[in-house]
Amino acid sequence: MRKERILPNDLLEIAKKNLLTGVKIHVEDGETRSLCRMNDEQLKAFGEKAKNYGLDLKIETSSSASEAIDKAVDIALKTQASSVRFYPRYEGHLQDVLEKVRVDIQYIKQQYEKTGLRFVIEQHEDLKSHELNSLVEEANFPNFSLLFDFGNMFNANELPLDAFNNMKNNITQVHLKDAVKVSEGKGFGHRAILSGEGDVPVKELLKQLICLGNDKPQIESFGLEEEVDYYAPAFRFDDEGDNPWIPYRGASETPMPIEGLDARLEKEIKDAMNQISFIRNIAQELKEEAKRELNM
Repeated sequence: MRKERILPNDLLEIAKKNLLTGVKIHVEDGETRSLCRMNDEQLKAFGEKAKNYGLDLKIETSSSASEAIDKAVDIALKTQASSVRFYPRYEGHLQDVLEKVRVDIQYIKQQYEKTGLRFVIEQHEDLKSHELNSLVEEANFPNFSLLFDFGNMFNANELPLDAFNNMKNNITQVHLKDAVKVSEGKGFGHRAILSGEGDVPVKELLKQLICLGNDKPQIESFGLEEEVDYYAPAFRFDDEGDNPWIPYRGASETPMPIEGLDARLEKEIKDAMNQISFIRNIAQELKEEAKRELNM
C-alpha cells in the first residue's frame, strides 16, 4: 500500500474474496489514494462498498493526539466504520507520558463518546500491561478498550502470555502476527516473522482469546497483520526504575528493500495469504479439540 500497488478499495476485494468479515485500514494506507486523501463523496462510496460486501470497517491511526483522532473519527463516521484504533507516541519520563495519554483519552471521551464509535488503544511496544489496564479502567469510558498485538509486549519487557493474562478483561480487538525476541541489553526488541516460525505462542493465545466472554465473544475482531521483517527496539528494561525515559519514535514501518522490490512485494502478498491459511488451520484444530473435550 505504501507503493500504491494495493489501494483501499482493493483491500475490500481481497477481504471479500477470502471470506473475511471485515477490514482494518490505516488512514494513510495507499499514500496519495488513502482514506485521508479522499473527499467526502469518495469516503461515502468506500463505506457503501464495504457495507454492500457485508464487511465491517475498522479505522486505524498512529497517534493519540487530538488532530490525528479528529481526522480518524471524521473518516470513520463518513465510511460508517465501527471503531478507531490509536496508540500514543510521546517522548518523556513514563509518568509524564501516561498523563499525556490520559488527557488524550479524556479528549476522545468528551468529543466522541456519543458517536457510537468504539475506541481501542494498542499496546504498542512502550507501555506495560498494568499501565494499559489502568488507562482503560480509569477512563470510565464504556466504548474504550484494548487492542492486543501478539508481538508488541516483547518490547515492553513482557512475554505475550503474561501480558495477555494481565490485560484479558479489557481486550476487544487483536492484531495477529508472529515475532522473534531480540535480546537488547536488559530488554527485548522484536522482529516480525512468518506466522508459526517465531516465539509467540499463537495457538495458545488464540484459544485463550476465543474463550473470552460469557454470553457472547469478548473479542470482536482478529486482525490479520503479517509483517515479516518489521523490527522494533526494546523500550523497557529490567533495571529501568519506576519512572524510565520513553524515547520518541515515528509511526511503525517495515523497511523497503533497495533491490528486488517487486519480488519483495509479491512475497508480501503470498505471506499474507499463508497467514490466512495458518490461522484457519489453528482455528480448525481448536474446534476439533473442543468437540473431543465436550464429547460431541
